[in-house]
Amino acid sequence: MDRLKDKVALITGAAGGQGRAMAELFMQEGARAVISGDVIEAAGAEASAVEFVRLDVTKDDQWKAVIDKIVAEHGKIDILINNAAICLYEPILETTNEIYDRVLDVDLKSIFFGMREVLPHMIARKQGSIINVSSIWGLAGVPSSYAYQAAKGAILNISKNVAATHGEDGVRCNSLHPGYILSPMNEHQAPDINAALIAGTVLKRAGKPIETAYAALFLASDEASYVTGTSLVVDGGYLAP
Repeated sequence: MDRLKDKVALITGAAGGQGRAMAELFMQEGARAVISGDVIEAAGAEASAVEFVRLDVTKDDQWKAVIDKIVAEHGKIDILINNAAICLYEPILETTNEIYDRVLDVDLKSIFFGMREVLPHMIARKQGSIINVSSIWGLAGVPSSYAYQAAKGAILNISKNVAATHGEDGVRCNSLHPGYILSPMNEHQAPDINAALIAGTVLKRAGKPIETAYAALFLASDEASYVTGTSLVVDGGYLAP
């Protein structure tokens, strides 16, 4: 307990799935406040200590409004987790301009907006942890899902870029690479794809949202004070062979 005592965190895409697991865990670990920024209505919000706000991560003016409100109410922001994402499955020859732009806007450009908005506040206090949620598909090739993989691969390098640029400012930035985690994002995935993903893991099972949440907790906490510019994989050993 209290691994995040007095910390203030913003987690995007935290109305459900692994983002919600992160938000609830962070509150249990003593965070002063955890704000979920999402376009989706959160189930059971009234019974949660998490603060749920509307945030379209593709709109930079909404980012500014949410960050300004957090700093005005809490005096700081210690942690940003860019978790919001969508996944479409078209291969490159079926990827239209509209599909490409939509996925890149949600999965990659939003991270640019979020980091650009939060960095001045973190730099001013000489401390902060940014975690950008990528995927195992940011580290290895997969058939189809061209736009999704383009975004998730880029997240690795932009995280390293911010880590290298702002390490001297006291800001840490890391990427998190989940494998097949049971979540609303993949609940409509074809059963044969799910079976293949599970078969490919060393542990022979799907991951649970809380397992990703504990990895995010480590990166967000002071326990990871000497960890920046790295890529933490949580995939049940999928990439191990």
